[in-house]
Amino acid sequence: NVTVANVPSYRYQKNVSVEVAGYGTVTGDVAWGGNWFFLTEDYDGDISYENIPQLTCFSAAVARALADQNIVGDDGAAVDHIEVFGVPTPGVSDSRSFVLCPGLAYDRSPCGTGTSAKLACLHADGKLAPAQVWRQASVLDTVFEGCVKPLENGQVTPMITGTASVNGEATIIIQDSDPFKHGIIAP
Repeated sequence: NVTVANVPSYRYQKNVSVEVAGYGTVTGDVAWGGNWFFLTEDYDGDISYENIPQLTCFSAAVARALADQNIVGDDGAAVDHIEVFGVPTPGVSDSRSFVLCPGLAYDRSPCGTGTSAKLACLHADGKLAPAQVWRQASVLDTVFEGCVKPLENGQVTPMITGTASVNGEATIIIQDSDPFKHGIIAP
């Protein structure tokens, strides 16, 4: 297990409604957790591996609608990650989610930045006390545990714990004769 203290995270807007072609009104929160997220529970299907194509279509439609309706983060940046929540996996998690990233890629993990955004929203709603553990499962039932440390400005520092397996090793060789051994440095 590894625990990471993520960037200060916060909810920017609560209960934002967006009209999504083919799906109607979808409501969610806009939050920062290291990326801009739209977090919603307005999906009529199951958050499951078998539904990844449908979840991808729904989430992509939400992302297009957010862009078309100029719903952005507080710095004007695109809200380009969509996190859809569903019922928890019994005995495993407090919630289950599907995260669509830019380029129509989905996150196989519960998504550290997405979990951070979720924790910030839960804390802002008074549903997550400092140091209280929240277990977030992904669409594949991998789990991150998270808790928050409140900051004075209303933001939180999310603490995310997860497990990973080593799947490779690399040896980097730097040769003295390589003119770019330390990268390209602009003048």
